[in-house]
Amino acid sequence: MKTSRDRLEDTLARIADPNGEGARAVLTVYADEARRAADAADARTKAGQTLGPMDGVVITIKDLFDITGEVTRAGSKVLAARGKPAKDDAPVIKRLRDAGAVIAAKTNMVEFAFSGVGLNPHFGTPGNPADRSRVPGGSTSGGAVAVADGMGAITIGTDTGGSTRVPAALCGIVGFKPTQKRISRDGAYPLSFSLDSIGPMAKSVAECALADAIMAGEASDFAPMGLSGVRAGMMQGLPLEAIDATVSVAFASALAKLSGAWKSAADVTPEAISIMQGVNERGGLAPPEAYAIHRELLTAQGDGVDPFVRQRIMRAAATTMPDYVMLVEDRKRGIAQMDALFDRFDVLVLPTTPIVAPTKAEVVALDEFGKRNVLLLRNTSIGNFFDLCAVSLPINLGNALPCGLMLFGRHGSDRKLLAIAAGVERALAN
Repeated sequence: MKTSRDRLEDTLARIADPNGEGARAVLTVYADEARRAADAADARTKAGQTLGPMDGVVITIKDLFDITGEVTRAGSKVLAARGKPAKDDAPVIKRLRDAGAVIAAKTNMVEFAFSGVGLNPHFGTPGNPADRSRVPGGSTSGGAVAVADGMGAITIGTDTGGSTRVPAALCGIVGFKPTQKRISRDGAYPLSFSLDSIGPMAKSVAECALADAIMAGEASDFAPMGLSGVRAGMMQGLPLEAIDATVSVAFASALAKLSGAWKSAADVTPEAISIMQGVNERGGLAPPEAYAIHRELLTAQGDGVDPFVRQRIMRAAATTMPDYVMLVEDRKRGIAQMDALFDRFDVLVLPTTPIVAPTKAEVVALDEFGKRNVLLLRNTSIGNFFDLCAVSLPINLGNALPCGLMLFGRHGSDRKLLAIAAGVERALAN
């Protein structure tokens, strides 16, 4: 059985492999510190004094978490030059360290975390594990590639509109978005105060559940839930529009495999979706909040920012305070409407993304980038807008490219959702 140090050395070797994606997926390597942490975990194991199930697990973290003494870049060379070193680790990082996690590296990301495609013109774009000519999805792009390519077992990312679930779906792994308030966002560079949340990606639901429990400060006990008592709502309407052939076939195959496993399964078209669409048609919440955060930087050094990201933020420059207040109020109304659905359903089921990963060539032009970015984030952003918990599971049923099946759970039902997701994971594998 491999030790923590063995697993870490495997991770470091993969990061350093010139024929791999390490140079693009990873921005900072903590080799010496990680070796000390791995050796300490192995010593505890040998002495029978383990800190728990996270002790010695090799992980990576997104490039927007504060680490003591480091400037937090958030995928930006401008921030790297302008920022001040963090005075302390982010609370989630402290909790992971205290649980014995071995942090091997910080991973690449979309600048400021503002895209579902996964491009970074400053540090490079890691290639999708299924096809290196394709994008990995974003914004936690490097983290998803790291997990899929064996650079650590778990990665910690953020999710504002789908930034853990989109790359998870496109790279063939599991991604989880918690109810926002469960996990502290202190020490994580913000994009949207209303929508940001912190979640893990891994190759299994159980690993995501472990990281989630540690970050939330909850018990890590976990077991899959049988599906025979689960009421599933099959989302219709917007989430099924413009689905490409690969996703359509894979999603249908997954539903067929799950057919009969649920206590009940019924189609549902949430009326609250129209409220979300109305808010987005008036500019959405993320752009004005991102503009409030970045306006001084963009005024001073906007030319140094990814033009695709800059354009998305600057479109909110004309948003007025009354406009923003009404957007927030409409969201509150939508949250209440969506929550009422969970009196009838335990989970809502839909494709994670309606399309597979685009090729890098397909997103070079701004207009084509914009079209695909909107599609990639369309379904996942429903979970953020209504502050649901959400998980994306990989569909591996003969599809040539990775696709995801997504489950939404009621606000605050995170551990129940993960248990159901583990049951779905098991059913899809049989």
